[in-house]
Amino acid sequence: MSRIFITGSTDGLGLAAARTLIREGHDVVLHARSRERAAAISETSAAALGIVTGDLASASETRSIAEQVNAIGRMDAVIHNAGIYLERSRGETPDGHAKTLAVNVLAPYLLTAWITRSDRLIYLSSGMHRSGSSALDDIDWKRRPWNASQAYSESKLYIATLAATIARHWPDVLSNAVDPGWVPTKMGGACAPDDLEMGHLTQTWLATSDDGAAKVSGGYWYHRQQREAAVEVGDIGFQDALVGSLDELTGVHLFAESG
Repeated sequence: MSRIFITGSTDGLGLAAARTLIREGHDVVLHARSRERAAAISETSAAALGIVTGDLASASETRSIAEQVNAIGRMDAVIHNAGIYLERSRGETPDGHAKTLAVNVLAPYLLTAWITRSDRLIYLSSGMHRSGSSALDDIDWKRRPWNASQAYSESKLYIATLAATIARHWPDVLSNAVDPGWVPTKMGGACAPDDLEMGHLTQTWLATSDDGAAKVSGGYWYHRQQREAAVEVGDIGFQDALVGSLDELTGVHLFAESG
């Protein structure tokens, strides 16, 4: 039995992963953006180990989420599932960041730093990461005209790269990125062609399985098969430059040598 925390677990892939893990007998800690969203999954939360609340667009609420998780106890795995897709505008979080960057990248970066280190970390990326730009001079979209699709693609490039960077720096942790596919969730839309079940079973497998195939690190996964990620993901120079940018934007040092 494992103890797993899943961000964004009130609907879609996060909720499906949570229900699967609970059925398999694992202790699951859920996450909801608000108390209202938590109330909407009362049946699932009743079977979970706990539920934490907080808006990942806010650094202070993200810290609160980490504190709530740590108060429950050390997690064996964390699935960084939460994400947003095509935002109509850059937006402005309480900390002044683009909302897509804040939720999809800064929040998992901060949670990785603040939650007691787990044995396994899973980050949800997307096949769209291959369209992300490797230029890091304006990752917060302060100078460029807003492009929702490009911002999303870049956020998924960054999160896949973060997973690979963690695998390099923390050899005692299994850190992987997952492309769940274009699945028919609220985010993906009803006409999405990929398999909804396989969209979440890769995450649960990587989080808990003792299969040798699942106990690897630094992989980019699609439907339980490793795939080639964009070349930037494995580029050490790009990895270090990205972490430096995230360090500067958040004021949080994930790795000692980046401080």
